[in-house]
Amino acid sequence: MLSLPEDTPSDSPEMIELELLGNLVADYEEVHYAIGEPSLVDVIKLRMYEMGLTQAALAKLIGVSPSRICDYLNGKSEPTMKIGREISRKLNINPAIVLGI
Repeated sequence: MLSLPEDTPSDSPEMIELELLGNLVADYEEVHYAIGEPSLVDVIKLRMYEMGLTQAALAKLIGVSPSRICDYLNGKSEPTMKIGREISRKLNINPAIVLGI
């Protein structure tokens, strides 16, 4: 990995080259390896993992049946606005992700 001393002036040829190379890599990654926005299901599963929650525990936490959680996680149904608020609040998920915007 290329690195320069912290006191390298921003107008030095090495710093300019490093910045240009960094920008080229970032642009390439954005085109060829773009990371899209996470789906609600992905975020819920991540939060369940982080919080050590089972589907049954999540169901109890947000006030729905375990089968309803299964439906959400399998994409068979989407949460209502009320349940979406609970998911956002209790799992600390950005409301924009819950709303799909």
